[in-house]
Amino acid sequence: MSTRGRTLLVGANGLLGRDLRAALRDRDTTAVARSDLDVTDEAAVVAAAAGHDTIVNAAAYTRVDEAESDEPAAYAVNALGARNLAVAAARHGARLVQVSTDYVFDGRSTAPYPEDAPRHPISAYGRTKAAGEEFVEQIAPDRSYIVRTAWLYGAHGPNFARTMLALAASKDTWAVVDDQHGQPTWARDLADAIVALLDADAPAGIYHGTSSGETTWFGFARAVLAASGLDPDRITPTGSADFPRPAPRPAYSVLGHAAWTSAGLAPIRDWEEALSAAVVAGALAAAGAQAT
Repeated sequence: MSTRGRTLLVGANGLLGRDLRAALRDRDTTAVARSDLDVTDEAAVVAAAAGHDTIVNAAAYTRVDEAESDEPAAYAVNALGARNLAVAAARHGARLVQVSTDYVFDGRSTAPYPEDAPRHPISAYGRTKAAGEEFVEQIAPDRSYIVRTAWLYGAHGPNFARTMLALAASKDTWAVVDDQHGQPTWARDLADAIVALLDADAPAGIYHGTSSGETTWFGFARAVLAASGLDPDRITPTGSADFPRPAPRPAYSVLGHAAWTSAGLAPIRDWEEALSAAVVAGALAAAGAQAT
């Protein structure tokens, strides 16, 4: 199926959605935000998907801590929304890209999670995203891509990298946790990878859409400052116990990338190379400007 057909992009105004709009700009794309389409309304979703060959779902309830006290709201978007889009894809013969998360794992591993590792979420947010994956696999197994990402940052919306630059404009020093490991991923790189996946007509299945390499939040924070020409020694390391949150975080969120190689595609580049490119591209400049 050609990717030059019509694409429905759901969640088009979010952190990833804005970069997906740019990555899909040279094809016939219908971009819808939350105000345009309620993904929890099956009839509305099926109607919106009519006439489209590809559906990309970047819509999500991402308020991780709030989900602990309002899991039904997160489930409606992350699980039932994914279900409804899978139903629409099956009904119209469209391909579906379901964007998911490292939170479907418990973070107790010491080696990168392969794509077929058992799901074992430890938070409400993780449970709802895992349920969304399961609906997609049950309803549209032969025409869907589940793309898990993690530690996403970019030019649009709140994210860790922009927060670090805002803190740099208001504080002399601050602490960042150094006992959680993951893969900082530039949203533009992920958007390009999703389009490449579709253009290659890759096999359906699970793909891990994270940068190569790994670091900690502390390491990422220092790299953000250094890449922006600021002193990284202003940041000191600390442990997660010093920052208690309602939702537990996976301590180890490093994901393996074997599926890309199997599909004949290159995994996303190293996180440090991507961060340097993001800074050069001005993807984080707005945060510093707003904070001053």
